[in-house]
Formats: sequence, structure tokens, C-alpha cells
Amino acid sequence: MKSFKKFISYYNPYKHLFYADMLCALILSGIDLMFPLIVRYLLNDVYVLKDSNKIIKYVIFIGMALLFMYVIRYFCQYFITSWGHIMGAKMEKDMRKDIFDHLQKLSFSYYDDNNTGKLMSRIVTDLFDISELAHHGPEDLFISVIKIVGSLIILLTINVKITCILFFFILLMMYFSYFYNNKMRNVFTRNREKIASLNAQIQDSLAGIRVVKSFANEEIESSKFKKGNDEFLETKEESYKIMGEFHSGNSFFQGLLYLTVILLGGIFISQGSLNISDLVIYILYINVFLIPIQKLLDFTEQLQRGLSGFERFVEVLSTDPDVEDSKNAKELVNPKGDIVFHQVSFSYDDKKSILTNININITAGKNIALVGPSGGGKSTFCSLIPRFYDINEGSITIDGIDIKDLKLKSLRNSIGIVQQDVYMFAGNIKENIAYGKPEATEEEINEAAKNANIHDFIMSLEEGYETYVGERGVKLSGGQKQRISIARVFLKNPPILILDEATSALDNESERLIQNSLERLSKHRTTIVIAHRLSTVKNADTILVLTEEGIKEEGTHEELLDEDGTYAKLYNMQFDNL
Repeated sequence: MKSFKKFISYYNPYKHLFYADMLCALILSGIDLMFPLIVRYLLNDVYVLKDSNKIIKYVIFIGMALLFMYVIRYFCQYFITSWGHIMGAKMEKDMRKDIFDHLQKLSFSYYDDNNTGKLMSRIVTDLFDISELAHHGPEDLFISVIKIVGSLIILLTINVKITCILFFFILLMMYFSYFYNNKMRNVFTRNREKIASLNAQIQDSLAGIRVVKSFANEEIESSKFKKGNDEFLETKEESYKIMGEFHSGNSFFQGLLYLTVILLGGIFISQGSLNISDLVIYILYINVFLIPIQKLLDFTEQLQRGLSGFERFVEVLSTDPDVEDSKNAKELVNPKGDIVFHQVSFSYDDKKSILTNININITAGKNIALVGPSGGGKSTFCSLIPRFYDINEGSITIDGIDIKDLKLKSLRNSIGIVQQDVYMFAGNIKENIAYGKPEATEEEINEAAKNANIHDFIMSLEEGYETYVGERGVKLSGGQKQRISIARVFLKNPPILILDEATSALDNESERLIQNSLERLSKHRTTIVIAHRLSTVKNADTILVLTEEGIKEEGTHEELLDEDGTYAKLYNMQFDNL
């Protein structure tokens, strides 16, 4: 019922369109119901007249009336087909906006557990079926009920016995449809799960196509695709078998309706309780309500597709973000950048703790380096500051304010992050730099690029800042992408800076250019650097050695070397490898 109410709510902005659609459906149904009655009137009252002039007069009058009705029917059908579909498309647009906006609010943990391809399937495939149900569902149901009920009432006035027997067969058809509805709903849900998995596999394979080709593993990817494709085919075959049983069974019942009318009509005609013209009307009305019955049967299939899609849609919308603004959250205004971790502990999904009882005071404007073995929690440490994840215990404050008491937008606007794995959006270089400040002027974008040592390279390109970067920036080198990401942060101009192994995967020339950019960027900002190459953090104000046991060592480069502990071993190991 909750899902149903949610579904109905999407009609509210378009209720006038909906009511007009239903009015057109009512008029269309009424006109279709009138035709057999007009035929009956002609057979029983007009064609039996002796005066041919009167017959012609009545026929012309009835013909004009029918023409008028079918002109009205034309406009009603046009409205239903065009504006009814437009209403469904608008509802689909609203649903797509809602699910996309909600996905933007969900935390990193949700994306850790859900595949992008499956989410794409919910946004595209599922919503199309929902929009078709939104348009055709109420309309087909309304037309079908009007025609079936109207036909039965009219037939009852002709012959009660035959009509009651026909109604018995209709009840059998309804029970048959109900039984197969449940079977179809289950198989359509499995269909959606399989196609979502297949989409996820395709998305994963295509996104990693360069890795696939570099390892010459096309056959492995084809094998994985074949497995998913075959599994999807199995569920499709199952669904088509059930649909075959469903539609053939209902066709059989429709044949029984005709058979019943012919047999009973013959018996009643022989007894003198039914005339031939009324038998003709019965056959016409069977056609009138068999079409809506067929529509109802098609509607049940559409209903199951739409409902299974809507359930998956609601499942996403009902997922609450792990991280969101508190009730009395306030803006972080002009932060200095003092960051304090007080007895902070964190684990993913109640598993083994990544960070335990972390205590550290980072003074505004200082440069702090995080080093240590892989898996020690360095990236997790930095992810907690902008609240990509919420801590399990303790507190993190900025300028003395608990970050849980700050609005997420203002908190994250105060933090700039440069990552090792740079993401480039589809578009040109200018748009990618401007992502750091969407309202930035061209002069501001150019200045940011100069500060990031990328302006001269951009100007050497034929299209300059308008150069298309390719999917995920494939047309740029790693160093060029990294400098564009640094330009983004220059443009954002945040008081707090996080550098997550920003130079670890670059060649020496690119590293030198980027290191210069990062030093310029770090000035007068609270900076936290995750470093793989320890030579890049020798000048940090404080170096923290983070291991699975917590903060094991703390001090300057010289102090930690003198201690001859974990840092000294890591540093000497890198030095020996050079």
C-alpha cells in the first residue's frame, strides 16, 4: 500500500491531464458500446419497415450520427495516444529525477556494495516499464471495465440465461489470469535481476577495455558475458513459456464464449425465446468485451513488469543515506582549518576496526603527512574528515565544531581533495577545471590552470580549453589529468587540503611539475598528505606513521629517522631500492 501511494503521488502534478485522459477513455468506450445497439435498432426497427423512403431517411440520419460519433472518437483516441503517453513520459522524468537525486545523497558505503551497471538498469530500463504502466494502466483498466460491465448490462436486457453463462466463463478467465499473474510476477522480477547483472558485467568489461586488451583476455570477458547472457536467456525462456500458457489459455476461453453463444443461441431460437437479430447482437458484443478482456490480460503482464520495476525503484528511494545533515546542522563559515581527532575509531560494516582510538591535533595552516604500510588506514583517515563515512566512536572537530553538527555541503566546500586516481568528466578541459567552481569566469579558470602548471600545455592544443578529453580523460596523460585536478582545487580555493598519493604513479618530469603545483597549492592551508614516496614529505611539519595498531610514530622527518623505528625502516627501504 505504501508503494501504491507513492506511485499515485506521481500523478498529482498532471492530474488535469489524467482526468482529461479518463474522460476521453469514457467517451471512446461509450461510442464503442453504442454501435451494436444501433445495429440492433436497424435490424429490429428500421430494416423491417415497408416504406423504402423511410428506411433511407433513417439510415442517412443514423449514418450522420455515427460519422459525428467517430469524429469525436478520432479526437479522443488522438488525445489518449499522444497526451496520455506524454503524461507517462513526464512521470518517468520525475521518477528519474527523484532516483538520481537520491543516488547523489547516498553515502560511499552504498556504492561500495552496489554495482553501477545495476543502478543504471534501475534508472533506465525499470523506469520505462513504470511509465508505460502509469499511462496505459489506468486508461486500459478504465476502458476495459466500462466496456465489459456495459456489455454485460446490455446483454442482460436481451437474454438473462445466456448472459449469466457467459459471465461464468468470464469469472473462470479472471481466476485463470490471477493464477498466472503470480507466476509472471516472480519470473519478471528474476528477469530484471538478470538483465541488471548483465548490464553490470557489460559496463565493467567496457570500462576496463584497455586492461582487457593489455592482458589479451577478450576470451575471458566473452566467456563471462556468455554466462550472464545465457542466464538471462533462461529466465526469458521461462517467462515466454508462462506467457504462452497464459495467452493460449485465454484464447481457449474466448473460443468457448463463441461456442457457448452459438449453441445456446441455436437452442433458444428453436424454442422461440430468442430471435436471429439478437443472436447477431450477442456475437457483436462478445467482440466488444473480448477486446477489453484481451487488454486486461495484456495489462496484467504490463502491471507485473511495472510493479516489479517500481518495487526496485522504491527500494532505492527507501535507502537512507548513512551520512546526512543533523537536524540542527549549521554552516561552516570562514574556517581556519584546525582539525582534532579525539578517540576516533572506525570500521566498515562492523568488521575489523581500521582505525582505533586515534587522537591527533592538526593546527591550521600546518602540513601533515600520513605514511605507513598499505592497509594501515591512511585513505580512511582522510575520508572521515569530509564525512564520506561516519566514525563509530569519538569525535572529529574543525575549529572546535563537531563535523556531525555541520552541514555537509559547507563542510565539503571547505575541503579540497587531489587523488591519485583522477576522474575526468565527459566534456572539454575548461568544463573539467570549472568543476571546482561552476560559476568561475574564464580568467579565473586560466589563472587556476597557470597555478597548476597546465596552462601552457592547454594553449598548445589546437582547440585549447575547448579540447575534448575523451571518456575518463583517455586523451590525456596521467600527469596532465593530475594537473587539471589540481587546477580544480585551485579554483575551489578551500582552507583544508587533502592530497591522497597525488604523485605516486607519475614519471619524474610529471612529478616535478605537480610537486611544484602542490607546494604552491598547500601554502596557507591545512594540508594532509598521504605519501607513498617518502622523499616528497621530508619538509612536512609533522609526519604521522599510521599502522593497523594506530598512530605508531609522530614527528618531523629528522626526528623519526633518529628514532630508527617504522618510518626509518620504510624510508631506508625506499632509499636502498633507488
